[in-house]
Amino acid sequence: MEKNTFVTLDQINEIVKTYPTPFHLYDEKGIRENARSVKEAFSWNKGFREYFAVKAEPNPFIMKILKEYGCGADCSSEAELLLSEAAGLTGSDIMFSSNDTPAEEFALAKKMGAIINLDDFTHIDYFEKNVGAFPETMSCRYNPGGVYELGNGIMDNPGDAKYGMTKDQIIEAYKILQSKGVKHFGIHAFLVSNTVTNDYYPALSKTLFELCVEIKEKTGISLEFINLSGGVGIAYRPDQTANDIAVIGKGVEKVYNEVLVPAGLGNIAIFTEMGRFMTGPYGCLVTKAIHEKHTYKEYIGVDACASNLMRPAIYKAYHHITVAGKENAPCDHKYDIVGSLCENSDKFAIDRMLPKIDIGDYLIIHDTGAHGFSMGYNYNGRLRSAELLLCEDGSVKMIRRAETLADYFATYDCFDDYKKLGK
Repeated sequence: MEKNTFVTLDQINEIVKTYPTPFHLYDEKGIRENARSVKEAFSWNKGFREYFAVKAEPNPFIMKILKEYGCGADCSSEAELLLSEAAGLTGSDIMFSSNDTPAEEFALAKKMGAIINLDDFTHIDYFEKNVGAFPETMSCRYNPGGVYELGNGIMDNPGDAKYGMTKDQIIEAYKILQSKGVKHFGIHAFLVSNTVTNDYYPALSKTLFELCVEIKEKTGISLEFINLSGGVGIAYRPDQTANDIAVIGKGVEKVYNEVLVPAGLGNIAIFTEMGRFMTGPYGCLVTKAIHEKHTYKEYIGVDACASNLMRPAIYKAYHHITVAGKENAPCDHKYDIVGSLCENSDKFAIDRMLPKIDIGDYLIIHDTGAHGFSMGYNYNGRLRSAELLLCEDGSVKMIRRAETLADYFATYDCFDDYKKLGK
């Protein structure tokens, strides 16, 4: 089976006249259509809001597009907080969900008016000692422990995750926070990553909704928002069936009406913090074949490497590959598609059946719109590539320039011969 691309060979040939490969390219039309779909899927909940996970694609151009559809920002660091502010997101537009958090980052989140989501029970005391009084609105992160399992199998093991509080801890946390002046409360949980099933959010909702009822019974506190976090995945493989956000939204609504409404909690807002689902399928890495090697295997070397897309190297993650202009050619050649790093894991594909690849061909590596560029790094002195936006009108806009050697060497300004390094 084949996956469709949102960019053609003719378009790539035009783009490379201005912007050399490799580059990450994003589909504005696809991002907008998806953001509308998410908003519509949860329109039954008057308080619904998607807080886009900035870590997935920390680019203000993308964040501003999502902001047009009511999306806020889920942040986990000082840089992400400041980036969100630069994109026009302030106050309750921002959810600060961090762990092992430095005091200065808590302080910045408080100063900005962001909703702070405490990851651990001990952070209550830490926050008070190092930051001061609590804001009027606070959230706490829940971890049910054990193995999280749906009808279609084991999804993940929250008991091994470093995130969140136990049930007893979170109930006690709400009591303490209330005694310290907090007036508005929320709950958050992230249990599973990249699920390709419409059942995850409804199942998580049931877990959290029932806990909210228990919290009300034991503390008298009526939570005002429930943050389902992320975990809704995308179909990286062509034989996978993509999640249907409309079906997911209806599934959450059904559980909401079954659990919360009868308990008198029908005004609770639903939040999500999706990253991968929001932008993942609407980005690709475009790279050029520059070498071929014939030893014990057939290799195609490209001008991108794991510095541009880390997921295959560290997770052995599958990313589909299309050879631009050869979409209809038979996939009768077996290749390893490799980059230039001095690591044997620097492979975008292993034993992948593809059309015959010639030097100079452009390869489109799919689904890099989330956790693609953002996970880039500079091992071997490789530089991160440009990010480009394929606009709805067909034009292309650079939304982040490629790194230069001057950027790479800039932090060596304490070195006497710094000027020789290309400053």
